[in-house]
Amino acid sequence: MTVSPVVATDAVSADALSTEAAASAATPAADADGVSISAFDGARVRVVLMLDIHDGMQQEFLDAYERIRDRVAAVPGHVSDQLCQSLENPTQWLLTSEWENAAPFLAWVNSDEHLDAVEPLQDCVRDTRSLRYSVLRETLGEPAPSAAAGTALRSAPRVGSNVVRHALTFTVRPGSEAEVARMLSEYVSPDAHVDDSTRLLRTSLFMHGNRIVRAVEVRGDLQAALRHVARQPGVRAVEEALNPHLEQDRDLRDPQSARRFFTRAAMPAVHHVASRDGSDARTQRVALLYPVRGGAGPELARLLARQDAATAHAPDGPLLAATVFHRDDLVVRLVDVDGDPEDAPASVLGLHGTADAAGEAAGLLDTSAVGVDGPLTEPRTLSLLLARARMTPLTDRRSPAT
Repeated sequence: MTVSPVVATDAVSADALSTEAAASAATPAADADGVSISAFDGARVRVVLMLDIHDGMQQEFLDAYERIRDRVAAVPGHVSDQLCQSLENPTQWLLTSEWENAAPFLAWVNSDEHLDAVEPLQDCVRDTRSLRYSVLRETLGEPAPSAAAGTALRSAPRVGSNVVRHALTFTVRPGSEAEVARMLSEYVSPDAHVDDSTRLLRTSLFMHGNRIVRAVEVRGDLQAALRHVARQPGVRAVEEALNPHLEQDRDLRDPQSARRFFTRAAMPAVHHVASRDGSDARTQRVALLYPVRGGAGPELARLLARQDAATAHAPDGPLLAATVFHRDDLVVRLVDVDGDPEDAPASVLGLHGTADAAGEAAGLLDTSAVGVDGPLTEPRTLSLLLARARMTPLTDRRSPAT
């Protein structure tokens, strides 16, 4: 179970944190050689939600929890949860839950069903902070809890920097694309400095048809950065100006409306790999929106993660870094490329290597929907798919060096 805080930002929901929720689909060696975020090895997930309850509303909160706990327990992949109250401060509560792996948790926390389930709790909650972890080691007394029997632990820690990645996606009304592109290209960047330990590093915006994808990178505490950005007058002005153009109506002054919009728009980073530094002037940032067959989104995200993990062992390749963002049948991949992306379409698409990978991708991609015909092993087909999947860059802003 988790409760969604409301944060309208530059602009991602604090509820849908960029997850470090599970382990890599790659081998432990790859974990130690570039993969820093992944959600695909089946390791158990522990979610920790810290809550601050309004003064005097402790019983109301407990009653609301009792009404929904069985509904949450019935969600596929849910193992257990515990609700705890602070010994020292009666307004501070802790809700922990365990999940079989990251996939069912991410599907649940970003669903309308989750929004409906936790709505009764919202009036009682003053503030929340959500943290997600994969389980690496466990020491059990006797007898071992039966619920955890046979479930997986990660074998090795991932190694990476103190950077959190997350994306937001939404669609705008047909015909408004040019105006929206102008607004998002011209907005004033917020102050990157949040506090002594948190900084907004980079914001990248892309458009494909009427779909917008906004990816952020934050060093430190993502929630703190989002709250900081949400207070910036320039950001608020742009968000309000966007409202008439959105296909999904929202009112940022209404907490429920904002919560629903940002939860539905959240695209967690489910895999990130970096092979080497990408500060060279030749580096290009490319976003790809894949044409996914219905129901194939999770498997395509897994395939791309496996392919990107392999690039960690090919440091001379054109890919410097790649991040896979996924929810439902939306799969977006952000790649930093050394040189011209068109010189290496297979690598940029994540379809390099064996014919087996291309064959698997062919069953997951609806290439005909974007006017692409031919085997994914052919250079001409790959070049055309790259052109059709590539998103138009609107903004790519880094914060000044500290």
